[in-house]
Amino acid sequence: MSSNQHVDMSDKTCIVTGANSGIGKETAMALAEMGADVVLICRDRGRGEAAMADVVTQGDGTTDLLLADLGSQQQVRRVAAEFLAMSRPLHVLVNNAGVTLNKRQETEDGIEATFAINHLGPFLLTELLLDRLKESAPSRIVTVSSVAHKFSDIDFDDINSTKKYGGMRVYGKSKLANIMFTRELARRLKGTGVTANAVHPGPVASNFGRNNPGLMRTMIKVMAPMMRTPAKGAQTSIYLATSLDVEGVTGKYFFNNKEKKPSSAATNDASAKKLWAISEEMTSA
Repeated sequence: MSSNQHVDMSDKTCIVTGANSGIGKETAMALAEMGADVVLICRDRGRGEAAMADVVTQGDGTTDLLLADLGSQQQVRRVAAEFLAMSRPLHVLVNNAGVTLNKRQETEDGIEATFAINHLGPFLLTELLLDRLKESAPSRIVTVSSVAHKFSDIDFDDINSTKKYGGMRVYGKSKLANIMFTRELARRLKGTGVTANAVHPGPVASNFGRNNPGLMRTMIKVMAPMMRTPAKGAQTSIYLATSLDVEGVTGKYFFNNKEKKPSSAATNDASAKKLWAISEEMTSA
């Protein structure tokens, strides 16, 4: 669990996406242990309820489960509306859910699935919850990216990866988009009391990527003993969500609780603005 557990989160409401397993679940459990009210957004009811049962045991705050597939814009809109209808504040939003797919798939919206789930889903969810985050300020947005962003760029002429597809390259592109989104979001939120930061959790032994057959699944199994535990992988997300050390810090990229320099592509402000405009268009935000 977290080294930040002396932080009192008892008057805070936090949302964690992809909270049914891995670092999302560990993040939710740590926030609950600090006293926060935690809302889990999960895709699968059974796994979500199992995770919720564990999170409930951690603290005295309330725990709620909302269901949504972040690859479906209709479901993202519904789940945001369900949370807003609770008339509760929102102090922390952890955009944690993510996938990697070695074969190209499309969502019901006709968008390449990795980009849809890893970038457009959190982009739209954050946009829909932004007014509540501002009303609840000081508040924080934490988006889980990856060092994989360093091995990709964004081809704006092939945003949907129809011409060229490689599982890890497209995954890296979506993680690059996470950092570009975070930086542009931070710029737009200046003076609101809402901060936005991105995190690389490190290589984590979790269920991530296990849905893929063949080589990718084998590689993940072979590497698992060298990977960090989900609890260790969640540490920087928890730190950014709660620590007084990063109060007011925004638009940054962190690993192991320390600010790191992302790739030059990630810090291209013109590209970040372009990505934002395209993301708005693709989500009708």
